[in-house]
Amino acid sequence: MKVDIVKYRWFWIGFSLAILIPGLIAVGMCFIRYGAPVKLGLDFTGGTKLEYKFSQKLELEKIRTILDKQKLGGSNIQLSKAGEDGSQVLIIRSKAIKERKSTQKKSSQKERLDNNLRQAFGDFEILSIDTVSPIIGPELLASGLLALIFTLVGIVLYISYRFKRDYAVCAIIALLHDVFILVGLFSIFSLIWGLEIDSLFITAVLTVIGFSVHDTIVVFDRIRENSKFLSKNKTFAEIANESINQTLVRSINTSLTVLLTLGTLYLFGGETTKNFVGAMFLGIASGTYSSIFVASALLVWWREIAKKKKLKVV
Repeated sequence: MKVDIVKYRWFWIGFSLAILIPGLIAVGMCFIRYGAPVKLGLDFTGGTKLEYKFSQKLELEKIRTILDKQKLGGSNIQLSKAGEDGSQVLIIRSKAIKERKSTQKKSSQKERLDNNLRQAFGDFEILSIDTVSPIIGPELLASGLLALIFTLVGIVLYISYRFKRDYAVCAIIALLHDVFILVGLFSIFSLIWGLEIDSLFITAVLTVIGFSVHDTIVVFDRIRENSKFLSKNKTFAEIANESINQTLVRSINTSLTVLLTLGTLYLFGGETTKNFVGAMFLGIASGTYSSIFVASALLVWWREIAKKKKLKVV
């Protein structure tokens, strides 16, 4: 059974725009609110992240009062849902919290914060303490963006060399489609849930770029091969549709195995990798969609426009 994908190309492109446009609006709103396309986490901004586990339910206002007392007002506070045993996890993201130096006699800011929390809510377990220098954070962001730019430039150069101009341009548009969808979705998540990204998000974007291009090249290579032998008997749209169907099962099976693995990791993996796995899942799903439905549809559209121009000239 063959699926006529090219025939409904405007539906696929419309579906992409329905996701892209709200995402781009969210990116603009994030720039206004956070000064970045998404809300940047501790890795990029610098500061301290503290994660505590208490045996009782916590009160948000009391926590804010304690933080204000320690000159940590404005810190980001997250509370998990209370567990079956009544325990609750508190996550605090703030500017760098000072700890005791070896020569210091007075209690440190961190020790005073711990004592105040202990007096208010009882004993607790420290799950993690992460501190990033405000100097290292921006450097890490700059390095990550530089890696992203170099990757994009390298892929653009390779595709431009490997394929004809129309193939290359459509593959690059499909690649950017996946990047913008992923960043747009995370911008929406940042605005709605205050989701922050860390350095693993850059890794996820780079992986998605590679996966997206790989999948698109497989489809385009089949279209190019079939064009050599079928161009006399069939239109380019028919050749493209047949080529997509020939690679469809392979593309879906490859992506499903990856998505099943990522879905399992997201549901049963640790909290620290959840955003990374979620970004990978969304990006690979988008990459599979764009290589099958978007890239080929754009290529057929390009060829049809070029053919009409030739006919007008003649």
